Amino acid sequence: MQNFGFPNYKKNDLVQVISGKHKGKKGKVLKMIKRKGLIIVEKVNVVKRHTKPSQKDPKGGIFEKEAPLHVCKVLPISAKTNKPVRVSVWLKEKEKKTKKKS
Repeated sequence: MQNFGFPNYKKNDLVQVISGKHKGKKGKVLKMIKRKGLIIVEKVNVVKRHTKPSQKDPKGGIFEKEAPLHVCKVLPISAKTNKPVRVSVWLKEKEKKTKKKS
């Protein structure tokens, strides 16, 4: 599983879109797709889905649902300032234990 080096968002985190068609919109994280580096944000990037009648939904019709965005297009919102904040990720290297020869 790839992590893409992006910060880990959790469900219900507040985020703001910083680029693209939906720039400036805010919403809660509904779902993270870490394997592909995608995120689904509430009421952002809404698309229409045309469905045929089926046993599950005998009526069918046109439904609206949120489509995923790439993680690099969103920033978390700070609770103190209520503004988007850039997050940096630091990875620590494991300290190698080496034996000294005497």
